[in-house]
Amino acid sequence: MTTQPTTDIVDVLVVGGGPTGTALAIDLTRRGRAVRIIDKAAHAFDGSRAKGVQPRTLEVFEDLGVLDDIRAGGADYPLLGIHAGPLNIPWRMISHTDVSSDVPHPNTWLIPQFRTDAALRAGLRRLGVSVEANCELVGFEQYPDTVVATVSGPDGVTEIGARYLVGADGGASTVRKTAGIGFEGTTDEADRVIIVDAVVDGLSRDRWHVWPRPGGRFVGACPLPHSDRFQVMIRLRPDEEPDLDEDSLNARLRKQTGDKHIRLSHISWKSVFRPNIRLAERYRSGRVFVAGDAAHVHPPTGAQGLNTGVQDAYNLGWKLGQVLAGAPDSLLDTYEAERQPIAAGVLGLSIEKYQGLSKLDPSSIKRGDDERQLALHYRGGPLAANEAQRTATVRVGDRAPDAKLLSATGGSQRLFDLFAGPHFTAIAYGPAAAKDLAALPWPAAGAALRRVAVDSGDLVEVDVVLADVTESFARIYGLTDSTLLLIRPDGYIGSIATTDWTARTLKSVIAMTPAVGSPVTHTIGREE
Repeated sequence: MTTQPTTDIVDVLVVGGGPTGTALAIDLTRRGRAVRIIDKAAHAFDGSRAKGVQPRTLEVFEDLGVLDDIRAGGADYPLLGIHAGPLNIPWRMISHTDVSSDVPHPNTWLIPQFRTDAALRAGLRRLGVSVEANCELVGFEQYPDTVVATVSGPDGVTEIGARYLVGADGGASTVRKTAGIGFEGTTDEADRVIIVDAVVDGLSRDRWHVWPRPGGRFVGACPLPHSDRFQVMIRLRPDEEPDLDEDSLNARLRKQTGDKHIRLSHISWKSVFRPNIRLAERYRSGRVFVAGDAAHVHPPTGAQGLNTGVQDAYNLGWKLGQVLAGAPDSLLDTYEAERQPIAAGVLGLSIEKYQGLSKLDPSSIKRGDDERQLALHYRGGPLAANEAQRTATVRVGDRAPDAKLLSATGGSQRLFDLFAGPHFTAIAYGPAAAKDLAALPWPAAGAALRRVAVDSGDLVEVDVVLADVTESFARIYGLTDSTLLLIRPDGYIGSIATTDWTARTLKSVIAMTPAVGSPVTHTIGREE
């Protein structure tokens, strides 16, 4: 069909009100975009399921304005308590790392998924948008400039028109299937794990209890912060058909742990998990995109799935905002180019950890730098060419580290506080780069530019002037001479210019913004 629909049109329709979809809706809404987000469920997910939030995702949540609620709803990971006969051996699964100038949130945060969902939905409501419950996507049609979705909701079957549609509707994604996007991988029906949220008597709450057994038939019980509940995990034999009533679960728990004093009660959520290992063959079909579990599903080991989905949203949100403001459509192709390799790598890590459980390999439950996702990068991608200039410590496509500097008023200033928001940030180090930054042309449409000068010498017309008194910024960013850095709205380095500062920066900007030619603006705020 090529007839243009006449229905009212929003900028983006998000299908799926979980962490990925809600994070995307927050990011788009703060860009001034008209967004609707629908979910077929009557209410938010109420189980603990994905309960580990990684350091990089904490940085994303800080920028999206929901970190305080995430912190209030969780806690640091407890020690493992490995039960071996009568012994309970304490073991640290996640090494504790101190806060540093460049990494403000260095440790994985334990929080049940229902609280993560609640924090994100509350953040979205503060922006005036809510998830529309009991609204199920039936199908959609693509037109030259729009997508028209058919939705079954409380008021019957209706149509929603949107410039773009994003499927964040889980592993069984209707959006992905309707778009004809393949979902390669496997589902092992013989490998299943019971997951239960319940009160458990007979266990201390200062340990994540684990009972390893031959063949990987482990039992685990993780205390959920600020509650009287545990997430209990029981791995089944291939031929078992489990009963999930309370008496049967207690009998199984006592038999597999060998502890007759444990008692499970007040079950609030239960499920049988089958390890899916799948990756979408593409992330885009015209004006339709997939993100989160709709694009990749993972084994639970390593706490990677939810985090990868939220970061999909963080990558896609600013690109949709820019293209809607007039940036080249090709910017949207970089979403798949940047995120699909990340998902493939994360899947490999999760599979390795999960397979290790069957071998009683201690490394399968050990967590380290790979899981924290701080070192993930987009080097060599379409927005980070290998021939781009670099410094001694960072390259184009890397995560832009935090740093603490001194403001003009004498107070401490974090870079992350300057990055926060829907804009780009340009940082000029040294007087020569600062002069070029002050005159750098920037389009009036789309994301604004915040201009920051560090050790700039003479006064220049920029938004923020900072001093690197301790030289920590220069050390973290590997700087020795005048340099101009462009930080993308998602906190990754979009450009590094150590010479020809204006020309090199504009060469990178052209792929990410509407045409440069409008008057220079220093305004940070709502996009046009």
